[in-house]
Amino acid sequence: MREVQGQVVVIGAGIAGLAAAHRLLERGVRVTVLEASDRVGGKLLPGEIAGARVDLGAESMLARRPEAVALARAVGLADRLQPPATATASLWTRGALRPFPKGHVMGVPGTASALAGVLSEEGLARIEKDAELPRTEVGDDVAVGEYVAQRLGREVVDRLLEPMLGGVYAGDAYRISMRSAVPQLFQVARTHTSLTEGVRELQAKAAAAQQAGPVFMGIRGGIGTLPLAVADSVRARGGEILTRTPVTELRRTPEGGWRIASGEREWRADAVVVAAPAPVAARLLCAETPGAAAELDAVEYASMALVTLAYRRDGAALPEGSGFLVPPVDGRTIKASTFASQKWGWVADENPDLVVLRTSVGRYGETGILRREDSELVEVSRRDLKAATGLDATPVAARVTRWDDGLPQYPVGHHARVARIREHIARLPGLAVCGAPYDGVGIPACIASAYAAVDQVHGDTGGVEELTAHPVQSLHGGAGE
Repeated sequence: MREVQGQVVVIGAGIAGLAAAHRLLERGVRVTVLEASDRVGGKLLPGEIAGARVDLGAESMLARRPEAVALARAVGLADRLQPPATATASLWTRGALRPFPKGHVMGVPGTASALAGVLSEEGLARIEKDAELPRTEVGDDVAVGEYVAQRLGREVVDRLLEPMLGGVYAGDAYRISMRSAVPQLFQVARTHTSLTEGVRELQAKAAAAQQAGPVFMGIRGGIGTLPLAVADSVRARGGEILTRTPVTELRRTPEGGWRIASGEREWRADAVVVAAPAPVAARLLCAETPGAAAELDAVEYASMALVTLAYRRDGAALPEGSGFLVPPVDGRTIKASTFASQKWGWVADENPDLVVLRTSVGRYGETGILRREDSELVEVSRRDLKAATGLDATPVAARVTRWDDGLPQYPVGHHARVARIREHIARLPGLAVCGAPYDGVGIPACIASAYAAVDQVHGDTGGVEELTAHPVQSLHGGAGE
């Protein structure tokens, strides 16, 4: 183990950087967090609309992984943790809102009957052919959409897998790595000839494990309050968090430590954790590890926007459930809608006279829609909502939140790129990277990445090796992001 004493600098105050700082302070290290923007939290952003507290970024976290819920408890949010009030969602496809299918793993069914009502008769019949097809070799990695289409037909991908993965990554299922994005299905593909048989086996194992508790969790006041609470805990433990402090240079010192510069200000540190988006990390690392920088520079991002709407309750009836997903093949503009007032009990309790919902727009390569003015995004969202649900009321307030280059993409070969990045990083003692570009885009994945980075700067690479071999799957919360 490498003894890290004195100062550690964390670059980036998103949830990964804050989690790293929190863990470092637990180990008795002095910590300074440097954040380029004027706030902490990254893609977790609390806000309000018409006086109602809402999330303007991510709005739920996977509870079947321990990291996020445990961190929330550790920073004093235990009594504010709340599961969704309803887990029932819909799929807006083929001209109607249809109940979201059950009996699938990330959109991949164990039987054709699981997708009855969503797929055409031809699509259902195509799934049945999986059992008769010869083995599909996946090699070191494969696009999840490509593999599933070969086994079960394109209709499964286009009408179920695409909207689910689109909600997690704002990506294209025919480009997304199965090994990195849906690792459990990748293992099935490597060990089974029939995909549906493998999915049924996964389902049987899950049933035997009898995992208790909700799959997803929220926080009263919004998931965006989590980074604020972690930041408060970091400060209470003696950590320093500086916003509006973009790092301009990161260099090794002759003594084996690190020099970090922000304009004319400098810090000396025994170790550095870089918890910044891939383009920023690439710029900072190019001087000391050009190999890692080149790999990071190749990571692509997708942009998206969230349209949050508030209505008077007496004029805004919605279908039951938490919202709906939209397959891109249907040609709609929005890709999902979350009925926040129905999904989260605390939103309804705090705002009995309002109905709050949101839509999302924008996928990888879909830049035209995001060039529209805020008012146009509101109007197109209202138009799609009316077509899907019949909602024709005028909102009392509307708010558009843009996440430019918000979601890193995980194309085929992503796992190998991450391994190469970490191989370069490992040659520089006292340096680690963490966050969404590496092992999963969900909140627990980012926190797990942060904890592995803390271990790495202490000389323990076990966590990093485990994550590189087994990324954390990021699931979709039913409807919404």
